[in-house]
Amino acid sequence: MIDRRTFLGLGGAAAASGLILFGREGRASAARRFRVNHTPAEWQNILGQQRYAVLREAATERPFTSPLLNEHRKGIFVCGACALPLFSSATKFDSGTGWPSFTEPAVAEAVELREDNSFLMKRTEVVCRNCGGHLGHVFDDGPGEGGQRYCINSCSLAFEPDAS
Repeated sequence: MIDRRTFLGLGGAAAASGLILFGREGRASAARRFRVNHTPAEWQNILGQQRYAVLREAATERPFTSPLLNEHRKGIFVCGACALPLFSSATKFDSGTGWPSFTEPAVAEAVELREDNSFLMKRTEVVCRNCGGHLGHVFDDGPGEGGQRYCINSCSLAFEPDAS
C-alpha cells in the first residue's frame, strides 16, 4: 500500500521529469502581445486541433506527413495562423529530415528566434513575429553561405503560388 508521502513524492518526481524532458510550458509566446491575438478558444476554433497543437502549443508534426514537403512551385509560404509571408520557395531545399526546410526567411523581420531548452537540448525556436505561432527550429547545418536550416512544421504554413 502506498502512503500519502510516497504518493506525493512520486507525483513530484513525475512533474520534475516532465519539466526536464519538455522544458517549457508548451504554449507559443504566451507572455508577449502580438499584432494578431486571440484567446486559446478562439485559436482552437480558427486553427483546428493539429494546427493549434503545433502553432500554439509548440508541438511537432510527424515527419514526411505533409504535402508541403513536396511543394515545388514558385510562391510564398505564409503563416498558417495569420497569413504573414514567411519563406520564399526560392529558399526551400530538401534536407531529408521530413519537414520543409529553408535557408532563410523571406524577410528577416517576419520571424523571431528564441532559445528553446526543451527535450534536454539547446535549440533555437522560430516563431511568427505577427502572431507568435510556433513554426519550428533553426539549425546551423544548412547549405550555402549562411549555413542555416529553418526546419519548419508544414501544418504551421500555408502555400500561396505565384500568380504568374
